[in-house]
Amino acid sequence: PYLTGILFLLIVLMGVGISYLAVMEKKIITSPKDVSIILINCLILIVISQFLIQAPYPDYVIPLSGCAMLVALLVNANTAFIVSIIFSIFLGVVAGGKIEIIIALFVAGFIGAYMVRDARRRSRIILAGIVSGAASMFAIMAIGLLNNLDFKIYMYEALWGFAGGVFSIFWVMGFLPLFEYLFKTTTNITLLELSDLNHPLLKELTLNAPGTYQHCVVVGNLADAACEAIGANSLLAKVGAYYHDIGKIEKGEYFSENEMGAQSKHSKLTPSMSALIITNHVKDGIDLAKKYNLNPKVIDFIAQHHGTGLIYYFYQRALEKVKDNEALNEDEFRYPGPKPQTKEAAIVLLADSVEASSRALSDPTPGRIRGLVQKIINNKFIDNQLDECDLTLKDLNKIAASFVRVLTAVFHTRLDYPKNNKKKNGNGMKKFNFKGKFRTYGNK
Repeated sequence: PYLTGILFLLIVLMGVGISYLAVMEKKIITSPKDVSIILINCLILIVISQFLIQAPYPDYVIPLSGCAMLVALLVNANTAFIVSIIFSIFLGVVAGGKIEIIIALFVAGFIGAYMVRDARRRSRIILAGIVSGAASMFAIMAIGLLNNLDFKIYMYEALWGFAGGVFSIFWVMGFLPLFEYLFKTTTNITLLELSDLNHPLLKELTLNAPGTYQHCVVVGNLADAACEAIGANSLLAKVGAYYHDIGKIEKGEYFSENEMGAQSKHSKLTPSMSALIITNHVKDGIDLAKKYNLNPKVIDFIAQHHGTGLIYYFYQRALEKVKDNEALNEDEFRYPGPKPQTKEAAIVLLADSVEASSRALSDPTPGRIRGLVQKIINNKFIDNQLDECDLTLKDLNKIAASFVRVLTAVFHTRLDYPKNNKKKNGNGMKKFNFKGKFRTYGNK
């Protein structure tokens, strides 16, 4: 009967959790990957907890915060909070139905999940484990004082509660790389490592397509600001922007940002051949990303950063050359897609076009920049490139404002100061001396 009761309790609690996710987190409950991550974590927690409950240690050592932290990193914080509630009750009942165990486990799990919800460094995991352990320790001490327990007893239990938080650090550090590998998922910690501009792929981009590299960095800054404005994942978008054009490494000289004043490579090619070379940088980028084992989320940016957009320049050239009785297939001049599936991918698509077009502005005043940004966003919207993501018109207005702000700063020019018309001795060369004055060297 006892085991049956425990099983029924678990079913009831899991039912409550699933109901919450079905209403509040529909994307998670419909994602086999996320559901698998949650269930496997919970199963590991149950198995480890069973061993610890049987061991001659206080049950406060159960590392619920480790499970909650891992779910927060791999899925999201709200789901981790639900896991904390469900399993603090369940494990507290299994451990003898002590309310103090339920409270201590819940506090540790909640604090741990909260602290790593936006973690970008592994040191944050260590801090979260220590703080969740300390929170559990203070909760146990508070309960001990309320129950008038002997100081030595509740301090002993409190120290084991702290040990549970420390144990959680090893839980997360050990299982996180494994889950990322098995489920091809990406945490902010991994993204931060990919944002290192010394990554071999980005170094190769710098050498073979320096103009493209600079373009990617600016697109990353634009995407970062836009995501911050609408509450999207700015780090994911920034990393996606850094790698979105790596397909240009192989044929960098065919792209305008790398021509450096030389004659265009496209001058001797047919428009259709030029379009083929341009569109192929998406496929080449995907192949290169897979070769370097980049995360699928980053590869999505490479595949989606042009959507199914039209290569307008070469399409117009083809129209000029086509004869009256010939039909021109527009699809030959469009990217293969898919269209952006997330807010972050859509923002990179917009930032990519805005940055490339802004370089052609002869007089980049704030007014002209604003007009260009609005025109590009409108064109992408009319061309249905934003149909498959969740961006709203309100989002687009915020994105446009952030683009204008960043580009205005990029193109900001220094004031022209009046020239010094005084005669200089000799060649007029100036050298700074360490007393903070300028000294003129010349013929006397």
